[in-house]
Order: sequence, then structure tokens, then C-alpha cells
Amino acid sequence: MPRYLTMVRIDERNAPTEAPDPDFDARMGALFEEISKAGVMLDTAGLTPTSEATRITWSDGKLGYTDGPFTESKEVVGGYSLTRCENKAEALEWAKRFLEVHPKNWTVTVEVREIAEG
Repeated sequence: MPRYLTMVRIDERNAPTEAPDPDFDARMGALFEEISKAGVMLDTAGLTPTSEATRITWSDGKLGYTDGPFTESKEVVGGYSLTRCENKAEALEWAKRFLEVHPKNWTVTVEVREIAEG
């Protein structure tokens, strides 16, 4: 079965300042339990802010290092999941359900990509 990387993209500069509703953690926990029991979830995690990150660039035979935050980036990867699904439609369904757990006033984007094997 193919594996899929889902990258959770957020705008760090415009992240919600208020806490999510009290049921958010329970809804997310229930979804993670379901996807784990289904044998789909291989790994998932949130990432630290870009203020703690470093980008390394290779250009013209030289390495360049840039410490975050990366002000030129509107959206950054804030988390990820690695899943094993029957097909892309199933991977997209899990991603849709993940987004629907979030409060309506949040803006969260996910990018779902199949991992090239071999």
C-alpha cells in the first residue's frame, strides 16, 4: 500500500490567539485513536515554530544558513502525518476529517503527497 505525507501548513504570523474550544483536544484525540486503530497512521507530530529553525541552502557550490523566523514565508509547515492508505482518495478523506476537527475560525491547509517508492 502506498504511503502519504500530509504536511499541515499554517500562517505563523496570523495564528489564532485564543485557545480552541474545550472539546478540541477530545475530538483530535478521538480522530487519532480511530486512524491508529485502522492501521493507517504511521507517525504524526507538530513542529516547533520557525523562530527555532534553520534553513540550509545549496547554491553555486556553497552552503548558506538562515536562522528563523522566515519573514518571507507566509505559510510554513507546522506539523505532519505519515500514513499508509489504500489510495489517494483514502488519504484525502483522513486529511479532510483532520481539518474538520479544527475550530471554524482557524485557517489550516494540508498538502497530501504520495511518497515515491523505489
